[in-house]
Amino acid sequence: MMLVELAPVESAVLPVAELGAHLRLGTGFPDDGAEDAALERYLRAAIAAVEARSGKALIRRGFSWTLSGWREPDGQALPVAPVTEVTAVTIRDHAGAETVVDPARYALVKDSFRPRLAAIGPALPLVPEAGVVELRFEAGYDASWAGVPPELCQAVMLLAAHYYEQRADAAGVEGAMPFGVMALIEHFRTVRTIGGRR
Repeated sequence: MMLVELAPVESAVLPVAELGAHLRLGTGFPDDGAEDAALERYLRAAIAAVEARSGKALIRRGFSWTLSGWREPDGQALPVAPVTEVTAVTIRDHAGAETVVDPARYALVKDSFRPRLAAIGPALPLVPEAGVVELRFEAGYDASWAGVPPELCQAVMLLAAHYYEQRADAAGVEGAMPFGVMALIEHFRTVRTIGGRR
């Protein structure tokens, strides 16, 4: 299985000024904005870490997910949430020949923790031996930072600030995620059950 982000979050969407204010960086100086590139890097790293821990895409964007077969013949849980739209399902055989699946054969079952691609009919289309299926979908809370849940925004700010403040400490890079960040994202995490479809 391979999950790929089709395009990175645009720089204009990232809350660089808000992080600067959170860090209480000085303003009104001739070099205002000199730290913006570094702040953006810390924000991107923090967003990636929060998304990985929570299983949520914060800013809406496109993803491609390739897998070798369906987990269940009548449906497939998607790897991130919230998913707003499945844009394409393509099956490729071992020789690389592609078949685009008719959207009338599947439906998106929206769920804030574990959205699913569900079969319309008895089963999803068969994936040939040594073939793959690629799902393209849009996921994320909103196209702007303002639409991200406040707890997740705060988690990103705290973690980005932690990265900024520990930037000269090589040992701090390998440390665990701060407790405050974990507490903020805990109830967004997907609960996985053994043998279940979650």
